[in-house]
Amino acid sequence: MGIDKATLRASAGGPTLAAAVAAQLRAVAEPVVEVGPGWTGLPAVREEPPGQGPLVAAAAGIEALSVATPVLVVACDLPLLGADVLVWLRDLPPQGSVLPVVDGVPQWTCGRWSVAGQRAITELAAGGGRSFQPLRDHPDLVFTTVPPHLARELTDVDTPADWRRLGLGEPR
Repeated sequence: MGIDKATLRASAGGPTLAAAVAAQLRAVAEPVVEVGPGWTGLPAVREEPPGQGPLVAAAAGIEALSVATPVLVVACDLPLLGADVLVWLRDLPPQGSVLPVVDGVPQWTCGRWSVAGQRAITELAAGGGRSFQPLRDHPDLVFTTVPPHLARELTDVDTPADWRRLGLGEPR
């Protein structure tokens, strides 16, 4: 993208992506922690070393939360994310780990992770893992198709072309 995606703004004068996602999470979950340099005003932690990817960042956030309940793990590169998709994800049965699926693609960086799933993430990262893919067959994980009216909210942006495709103009 050429810029830290957390600092992008979906609209001129609007919040950064990090702040917008943080606000959506605060609306539906407690406690909430940022894994990053402190862009959001939330309590912030860093993965060590920084920049090792979303799995390691998720592990750092899970360790910082240290809760015995399911947690939502959400990346900041979802400029259309709203609280409604997070409520849907949070409240889905079963009580295990749930990953939304959009157009056949699991959304690894926006999921609900049970205590067993959180343990699997932290163990994988501690063992040098950098990808969520080895968790694909975790017995606790369920892949769930996102309702069509919520699917667009889970569109992530990795390139300027992705950003433009969402009708957001040029990345800013």
